[in-house]
Amino acid sequence: MVGRVARWSGGVLLWAAIILMLAVTFVPAFLDRVYYHGPHSDHYNGARFENFAGAVNFPVPPGAVRGNLITRFLLGRSDRPEWPDKIDVKQDKPPVRVMGNDMRVNWVGHATVLVQTAGLNILTDPFWSPYASPFPPLGPKRVAQPGIAFDDLPPVDIIVVSHNHYDHMDLATLKRLWQRDRPVIVTSLGNDTVIAGSGAKAIALDWGQKVEARGATVHVLRNHHWSSRWGRDRNRALWSAFLIETKAGNIFFAGDTGKGDAQWPLAAKAFGPIRLAIIPIGAFRFYPGQMVTDSHIGPEQAVEMFTALGAAQGLPIHWGTIRLSNEAWDTPPKMLDIFMRCHGVKPDSFRARRIGEAFMAPVQPAAPHAGEAISPQAMADCKAGSPALSALK
Repeated sequence: MVGRVARWSGGVLLWAAIILMLAVTFVPAFLDRVYYHGPHSDHYNGARFENFAGAVNFPVPPGAVRGNLITRFLLGRSDRPEWPDKIDVKQDKPPVRVMGNDMRVNWVGHATVLVQTAGLNILTDPFWSPYASPFPPLGPKRVAQPGIAFDDLPPVDIIVVSHNHYDHMDLATLKRLWQRDRPVIVTSLGNDTVIAGSGAKAIALDWGQKVEARGATVHVLRNHHWSSRWGRDRNRALWSAFLIETKAGNIFFAGDTGKGDAQWPLAAKAFGPIRLAIIPIGAFRFYPGQMVTDSHIGPEQAVEMFTALGAAQGLPIHWGTIRLSNEAWDTPPKMLDIFMRCHGVKPDSFRARRIGEAFMAPVQPAAPHAGEAISPQAMADCKAGSPALSALK
């Protein structure tokens, strides 16, 4: 009896939360926000930004409607695999600086990466908060603590922020970093307005623009995504990838992205060899068997991007930290391994890392991504519907 009452009460509270969140989307035009005013362009219509390959479509399984999918996801009434409540993390204590040509890399979790090289400390999409949500404790919650405790984070020189979704633009973290280090924060158009709400100042650039930052050059590049903080403000701010030129080599950060026209990552190669490519592999499945969404590439597309870039080292990100989709916690790295084998990618050049695991990025690629012979079994495993892929939920 007590259990039934508790479940009923929990259901009522959850539905109340759902109604509140949906109300934010449908009610008030005053919840719209205008973050940017500027001239029209091939990706800005005077009010909202656009992808070259068209608008992002949300995933809907065959025979379902989007509303049903959202309800099932929020209530947990689906056949999605269970996720762990907590992942053990061995936190790293990085040095204050890494000088010269060495490049030390640490996946802090989700899309947050600390790169230390040429005397610079560079952070991507810093996220240290326990929730990625406008209404914590509702919304996606961390299952893994950051790979570096905030107090162990060395002074940060450069931050790049890919877009304004809560799992990538964490205003609480940006505020702490700004107050402590006064880093150069680089983002794309409109996001500086959002970041200003934290008290921090950011440099907002359009696709194809660049800025000099403490001895490095940060290029803002296009990718394929969307933006919103409140629902009504969809695509009022731009989203982007980045190419960071340092004295020790170039760093590519894909941001949060779908495949789009598949041509946009190649722009990064125009600035010379890429030493480190940071590429997302997770949040691609919203119904059984789905391999990619319009807004998030999956492991197969990530491997294709990595090989096209010809990077010396890749780092898979955007998995295993907060639950945003329906794949199992460890499906992205397992699937990545399958597709690496059938593409002949040398195992260590783009393998998944543990949160908090530090490694040194090599200067040159290993035997231009041809270090492993491709077996017939590896090719068979990569085919759609193969037992190897079907076994991954």
